[in-house]
Amino acid sequence: MIFFDCSTAPNPRRARMVLAEKGLTPEVREISIAKGEQLSAEFRAINPQGMVPALELDDGTLLTENLGIAAYVEALQPEPPLLGCDAREKGLVMMWNAMVEQQGGLPIAEALRNSHPAFENRAVPGPVDCPQIPALAERGRARTEAFFGLLEARLQQVPYLAGESFSFADITAFVFVDFARVIKMPVPQSHEATLDWQARIAARPSAAL
Repeated sequence: MIFFDCSTAPNPRRARMVLAEKGLTPEVREISIAKGEQLSAEFRAINPQGMVPALELDDGTLLTENLGIAAYVEALQPEPPLLGCDAREKGLVMMWNAMVEQQGGLPIAEALRNSHPAFENRAVPGPVDCPQIPALAERGRARTEAFFGLLEARLQQVPYLAGESFSFADITAFVFVDFARVIKMPVPQSHEATLDWQARIAARPSAAL
């Protein structure tokens, strides 16, 4: 397998953590978003969408979405399970992963891409240029604050988002919570359950990647 990565971006980090948790070490090719390499003709010949992460399988199949990569890796290497052990847990993992993407990842990206000079005319990932909309940055910050409240309420009830076990949903949330530093929004100190959860995941070897 060949893993197309970008060491500075959150979504490739999610895939890196999944691969590390499974003990898989594919060949890695770094694609620099800062240099615009994801939009190069060379990379778009591999992934026309011009986005990372991407995982090229031995038969040439290309997986370009984190959920697809996680599902493939889970089937390839079932232990340790990251997508749930039984029907109930599988549903909870998928539910919380979707909630985190929609209510955390998207608002953080919205706040960053609509305010940072590096994303001028690049407010939306992919090959099509889009102008920044400052009001969306403000909305993204407000939604990120609400997202922190959502996490805290859940983690006051259970040790991990899907319940008792660490899962892909926790990887997604951890990466986005950490990435919120780019919009200068750390977890509030009053959110003790979230801070404890964050520290426990940060101690995992995969979190260092």
